[in-house]
Formats: sequence, structure tokens, C-alpha cells
Amino acid sequence: MPAAPRPLRILVTDGNSRAALAITRSLGSRGHDIMVGGKRAVTLAARSRHCRHGFAYPDPSGNKDAFVDHLAETVRRHRVDLLIPVTDVCVLPVSEARERFLPHVRLVLPPHDSLRLAADKHRLLELAREIGVPRPASWLVETPADILPALYRIGYPVVIKPSRSRVPSGRGWLSTRVDYAECPEDLEEKLCKLPAAAYPIVLQERIVGPGIGQFYCYDQGRCVAAFAHRRLREKPPSGGVSVLRESVPLDPEADRCSRLLLERLNWHGVAMVEFKRDQRDGRPRLMEINGRFWGSLQLAIDAGVDFPWLLTRIALGELAEDDAFPDYRNGVRSRWLCGDMDLMLMYLFKSRRQLQLPADAPPRWRTLLDILKPFGRDMHYEVLRRSDFRPWLHEFRGWLQRIC
Repeated sequence: MPAAPRPLRILVTDGNSRAALAITRSLGSRGHDIMVGGKRAVTLAARSRHCRHGFAYPDPSGNKDAFVDHLAETVRRHRVDLLIPVTDVCVLPVSEARERFLPHVRLVLPPHDSLRLAADKHRLLELAREIGVPRPASWLVETPADILPALYRIGYPVVIKPSRSRVPSGRGWLSTRVDYAECPEDLEEKLCKLPAAAYPIVLQERIVGPGIGQFYCYDQGRCVAAFAHRRLREKPPSGGVSVLRESVPLDPEADRCSRLLLERLNWHGVAMVEFKRDQRDGRPRLMEINGRFWGSLQLAIDAGVDFPWLLTRIALGELAEDDAFPDYRNGVRSRWLCGDMDLMLMYLFKSRRQLQLPADAPPRWRTLLDILKPFGRDMHYEVLRRSDFRPWLHEFRGWLQRIC
């Protein structure tokens, strides 16, 4: 296993995320000194044997200024070499305050304007339209006053997407979520319940078809790695986080469109580009770009593309123009067991209507039988690892507390 010339002290945020755990395992196993931060000192990633030190910082969703102050001081005091913010709630404040960090620590992030554009669903869809990337038909509702004119000029069912997944609220952040409406009355009711901070809202035609996840690492606008998976099960089943996924070859059309977008944004670092293949014409249509590590990162590592290690090489300036593009194995599967157990409970206790299943969804019993299969060919468990068992115990204990 190749390693960096010297161990780095690396600070990973969002310790309760599965991506943070994958980063900690990847880089800690290569001999780097890993610090993991979170809202509490004891987190999923901090429980890994590859974490040297876990610490708590102020909740960035409640007070991003206090979070930045604390993180900047921690970086300086501990002489951190590389800072890796993991989720949007940490990536955006760190990016915005990057001038405070860069004198003391390396960061691998795209230009802040590019990051903000990618996080804004409406602006991203407009960019896609400009450069010829297929996208769903969309309508913008800029303020609550614009609700009534929008109700009868769009098609149904419709997807309700706040333009940003996290919006400023006071000194912190407010999380938003995707919803669905079947008719004008349903849409009006749901839009009226949204807080004013969630606007503008993107209303989008619902694309029926499988999701396509394309994952990239860029070095100053140059693609240095790419990976793809397909979602086999999602939580909730109408569309959400994947709980079972499989590595697949890159989709040529989605790959072309992803690179067009990321090159236009002069991307630097990692990104996830999501599409749905429209069953009407077979074309992939852009859903969103996430300018950060993704929840299923461990699958890419298991299949052969170690994105965290590539990020450290970019930070150290070690990637050359003629470095080989990482290859990976197709057919590798990754299962998030606690997520799959959540999905099983949904299928057991919610109606088909509550689950918002499309008409061609498989029968409920078939999905339940699939969930109950513990093993499969080239199956890897994302959190549950015999060589690093404590994170699974931490996660399972939290899961039990949540459902009981």
C-alpha cells in the first residue's frame, strides 16, 4: 500500500458521518495522525481504532462563527497539516472563512463562488441549460407570494426542492428537505408550511427511473479520478440516501455532462454529481452536485478508488500530469446495515402511499426478503468491520435508542 513520505496530522470534521469514518479508516491505516471533530467528542469516526484523538466543537448549524473560531484555533494549536471538512454544514463555513485557515493548514476546496453555485439548485440547473446538460423541467417559486401563480402552470406529480439544502438562519444553518406533491392543493399546503428562509423553491417534474451517482476528484480543474455506483435500495424508497449500492462502469453520457459542469466550475477537490435516467427516453437528467464527500464513500475505497488518499496527494502537490487514472472493480457492493434496518421498518409499518412508491415498484414482500439476506457476492458492510468493530457498536447503540 503506497504511503505519503511522512505522516500528516489530519483533522476530519463531522465525526458522526459515515464519510468521516471512511476517511479516518483510509488515512489512519496509511499511518497518518487523525483527529476527528464533532458536536461531541465521542462520534462514529472517533470510535475507530484509526483515530488518535476525538474532540468537540460548537455546533456549526447553531453558531457557525463560534464553530469557525474554535476550528481555526484547534488547527493552529495542534499544528494540523490538512483540514478535511466533510458535510455541507462544515464545508460551507470553512470555505467562506478559508483565509483564516490557509496560513496554518492545507485545504482542498473549489473556489467559493463555484461551491455556492453548485449548492444552489436553481443556479446549477440554469448552468446546465446553458451548456446543454439534460435536466428535468423546473419552475422557480421565489417567495411565498408566488405560490398561487405557480400552482396551475406546472405538471404533476411534482418534486419540491428548496434551492439550497442548508440555508442561513440567524448565526447558524437550517436544513431543508425534498418533498413531493400530487396535485395543486397538495402543493399549496406544503409550500405554505415552509419557512420563508427556505425560499426560493425549485418545483421539478418527477423523473421516474434509476439514480446514477458519479463521483470525481479534481486537481485545479483537471480530473484525476472518477467512480460510479448504482443504487440498489434507498431510504426512503421514494428517493433518498442509498443503503445498498454497487460499483458500476461510468455512464458515458452522465460522465460527459459531469465533466462539462465541473470543468466550467474550475473544480478542485471531490464532488458527487447525481442524475436520474429518464425512463421516457433513457437519458440521464441532472439532479444535483454535492461539493463534498458522500455518504457511500467506503464503496469507492473498497472497489479501488481511495478518494481520501488522492485528496492528501493533491494537498501535498504530489499528483503529476501523467499519473495513471485509478481503476476500480465493478460489481462490488456496499451495505449500510442500520440504514437497511430503517428501510425494513418503513416497509413493515408504512402504507404504499406513505412510502410514495412509483407504480412499477417491486412488491413489498420481495424487498423485505432482499433486506433479510445478510450476505452476497462481493458484499462489504460499510460500518460493520471485523478489523474495526467499535464504530458499529457505537452506531447500533444509537439506532436502538432511536427506535425504542
